[in-house]
Parts: sequence; structure tokens; C-alpha cells
Amino acid sequence: MKITLNNLSKRFNYEWIFRDINYTFESGNAYALIGPNGSGKSTLLKILSGQLSPSLGTITFANPNTIAIENVYRDVVFTAPYIDLIDDFTLLELLEFHFSFKKIALNYSIHDLIVLSDLEKHQHKAIKSFSSGMKQRVKLITTLMSDCEIIILDEPTTNLDSKGVDWYLSLVEKVRNNKLIITGSNLEREYSFCNHEINIADYKIGL
Repeated sequence: MKITLNNLSKRFNYEWIFRDINYTFESGNAYALIGPNGSGKSTLLKILSGQLSPSLGTITFANPNTIAIENVYRDVVFTAPYIDLIDDFTLLELLEFHFSFKKIALNYSIHDLIVLSDLEKHQHKAIKSFSSGMKQRVKLITTLMSDCEIIILDEPTTNLDSKGVDWYLSLVEKVRNNKLIITGSNLEREYSFCNHEINIADYKIGL
């Protein structure tokens, strides 16, 4: 999979968030998108996942042939702190629902995922009863264990303690081979596995 940005720019109303990004993301690599809070990291991640359109410039997805933007969702999985889970579902129900749309990576089963999440004793409880850290584990399991070409993570260790951060990093190592992973963060622990860094501040010069 390859994502190519050509003079990609985004503005809201009259304010430019970033301008003229020329960059190529390729499978087999992990990219850290860094920059201060409010700098536009989440906005760019939403464009990279097909949720937003650029104001100027183009974004192209290819594998190896060009993929129509309306079909990109099939190859992308995305998580962020501002994404809500279906609170009335139990953990088991939520996983069964999510993976009715996405194939599970590594030939795991739903039961395997529950064990992997370390939430086995909570599988029949409603998500609304989970702590913020437990909910974050659920988000990361559904994201990282989806068999998709592109994995996009926005502040992935939000609400996780140090044990949870180690668990997250071990999960990334399980699935990262041949994937295209993009992580938006200000915390080095969240993107320590990345082999490329993009500072969004480099695309705000003169704005």
C-alpha cells in the first residue's frame, strides 16, 4: 500500500492548518506524526484515513493500482480518544460486531482477542461499565487486530498506565510486519517503534 500526498493543504474557514505537504507513506514502515497540541495532527490523520478531504492538493491511495477514495475504508482502520464505543454492547458483542466488517489479523478468534486484551472476566459486561483504560484497550484491540493494510493511531496510549503502554507496544510488534502504521503523538513512548518522523510544524511556515 502507498499513500501519496501532493501539495496537500487544509484550512478551516480562513485559517490554514497546514500547506503544501508532499510525502509518500509505504507499507512496511511506521511513521510518527509529531507536533504541538492543536497543530493539525488529528486533521491530517483524518485525511489520511479518508474521513476528510484536503482543501488543496491531492491524496492518492494505491495497492498497487489506484484505489477510489470511497473504497479506502476497506483498507484502513483508525482509532482516537474522541471516537466513542457502543456503550450498550458487552465486550463480546462489540468484538463480534466490529469483526463482522473486518477480518481478524493473524487468524485469531474472538476468544483469542478477549484473552489478548486481558479483559476475559469482563467479556459479558457492558462497555459503559468499563474504566477509561479498559475502553482504550478495546479500541486498540479492534484497531490493531483488524487485518487492514493501513493502521492509523491518534494518541494511542491515552488513559493507559505503564503496564498498558507495554501491552500496546507488544501488540504493535505482533502485527506491524508489512503494514503501514501512522501514529499521531507528542509522547515518544507511543511511537518508539516508528522508523520515520514527520513534524507538522514544517508545513506551517509562513501561516
